[in-house]
Amino acid sequence: MLSRRLATARPLTHLLRNPVTYRPQIRYLSQADIEDPNMNGGYINPPAIPRQFRDPYADWWDKQERRNYGEPVHEDNDILGVFSPEEYTHFKPGWGAVCLGIFVATFLGLVTVVGVYYPDMPAVRRGYEGGLDRELGGEGAVLARTEDGVD
Repeated sequence: MLSRRLATARPLTHLLRNPVTYRPQIRYLSQADIEDPNMNGGYINPPAIPRQFRDPYADWWDKQERRNYGEPVHEDNDILGVFSPEEYTHFKPGWGAVCLGIFVATFLGLVTVVGVYYPDMPAVRRGYEGGLDRELGGEGAVLARTEDGVD
């Protein structure tokens, strides 16, 4: 099967002779954005208000979804329902940047303080006269073996 496909595959020159034109598809977030009153059979589409912003303590017929009996459902109910991802309204992006800056400044300040007051080495490094040339097998070091391999 694969060999047949490879045998009948069109070469790259076919693509160069007949280039594929790119036509992006126009998509809408909601079909309710289109101004056509008869598009959904005259169904009254309520305003797009997420359920999380409705009063949780009100006397709802369906307390979990926060809606009353017979209330029309928005066509994007799956996006506006209680189980959809919530909108983050704790604070604005500017204040989030301030909080992030405070965190970074605090962390760098702590690192600086630890770097300044961190104790030095508890002992003095050992010094060798003339360096480590002899200890590491330099010119004046005793060889472990002779050149012919016999000790």
